[in-house]
Amino acid sequence: MVSLQDVYQARENLTGIIHKTNLDLSHTFSEIAGNLVFLKTENLQKTGSFKIRGAYNHIVSLSPEERAKGVIAASAGNHAQGVAYGATRAGIPSTIVMPEGAPISKLIATQGYGAKVILHGNVYDDAYNKALEIQKEQGATFVHAFDNREVIAGQGTIGLEILDEVPDIDAILVPIGGGGLISGIAVAVKALKPGVKIIGVEAAEAACFKTSRGRGKLCNLEKAHTIADGIAVKCPGELTYNLVERYVDDIVTVSDGEIASTIMLLLERAKLVAEGAGATALAALIYKKTQLRNKKIAAVISGGNIDMNFISRIIEKGLVKTGRNVKLKAIITDKPGNLQQFLRIIAENKANVIAINHDRSKEEIPLDQAVVQIVLETQSSEHVNIIVKNLNNAGFLTEIDN
Repeated sequence: MVSLQDVYQARENLTGIIHKTNLDLSHTFSEIAGNLVFLKTENLQKTGSFKIRGAYNHIVSLSPEERAKGVIAASAGNHAQGVAYGATRAGIPSTIVMPEGAPISKLIATQGYGAKVILHGNVYDDAYNKALEIQKEQGATFVHAFDNREVIAGQGTIGLEILDEVPDIDAILVPIGGGGLISGIAVAVKALKPGVKIIGVEAAEAACFKTSRGRGKLCNLEKAHTIADGIAVKCPGELTYNLVERYVDDIVTVSDGEIASTIMLLLERAKLVAEGAGATALAALIYKKTQLRNKKIAAVISGGNIDMNFISRIIEKGLVKTGRNVKLKAIITDKPGNLQQFLRIIAENKANVIAINHDRSKEEIPLDQAVVQIVLETQSSEHVNIIVKNLNNAGFLTEIDN
C-alpha cells in the first residue's frame, strides 16, 4: 500500500522540480455549481499535467542499476511527457509506447522532452501490453502510469497542496482513468482530514472503476472510447483499485458532451485550457452529478494538453449548441432585390453573416425560387429564434439547417 509518509517523501523529492499550482476560487463556477468551487490548475503544471509528479518521483527512486538500463512507459500522452522530462533530466534514456490515436500535440511534446516514441494500438491498454513486450526484450525499468507506489505517492502531493491552502475543504473531485491520481490524493487527504469527501469522476464511455465497484471486482471494459483520452482506460490497476475501494467516497460519470461544454466554459470564463480528462471534475459540478450543495469543493483540472485541431471543433460545436453560430436554410423567390431584402432583415436583427450560398439549380426547387444557405454569428438560441421568426413573417420560408 501507499502511506502518508510516502507522499511526504514524494513532496521532498519534487521540491524545485514541479510548480506548486494555483488553487483558484472561481466565482463563476461557484454560482453555476451552487458550491464554493476552487480550481486546482494542474493544467498549468510543467509538461501540461499532473503526471510529472508521479513519473519524476518514481525515476528519482530508481537504483543505479535500474537507471543504467533506462526506462519505458505506456501512456496516452501526459504520463509520457512526465516520464520523458524526468528521464532526460536524470540523464536516463526513455522509450514511450503511445496509442496510434494519441493527440499530435502530446506526441510531439514527448519527443521534444527526449523520449523515443513508439505508436501501437487504439487505447492505453493496447500500448501498455506492447510496452511490456518491449520491456521484457530490453530489460528497461517499467514506469507504470498509475499502478505504482512511487507514482501514486507523487500524485498525492496535490492533496497536500490543497489542504495547505484550504484546510477546511469539504470535498475534492478528481478525474479517474487508471486511478493513480485519485489514489494518491485520497491517501494523503484521508490520513490528515478523514471527513473530506473524495469523489472520482470518470468519462461515461470509459467507466472502468464505476463498473468494477458495482460488480465488486476488477472489470475489463470491452472498449473505452471518449474525448477524454487521458482517462480512456479499460481496466483499473490492482493497487489503485484497492486504494479507491478503501478511500474514495463516490464515483460519478460525465458524458462527452458535458466534457466538451466544460472545456469551452473553462476557455471562455476562466481563460484556462483543459483537455478532456482535465475538464471532467468540473463538469461533474456544473452538471450536478453529486449531492454536494453549499460546500467548499476543489476540482482538479488535471491537464491542458489538448490538440488544437480538436479544440477548434469543440469551439465550433459549442458555438452552435449555445446559439452563437447557426446555419439557416431559406427558400426565396428568385427575383431582383429579394436576396437583398432577406439580408436586410438579418442585418436589422444584429446578426453577422459568415458565409452565404445562393443556389437556384437544385432540381427539387421550382424555377422561380432559390435556396439560400447562410451561416450567421448570433448572440444566443433566443436570438436565433427571433431571426427565424422575422424571416418567416416576411415571407421567407426559413429553418435551422442542421
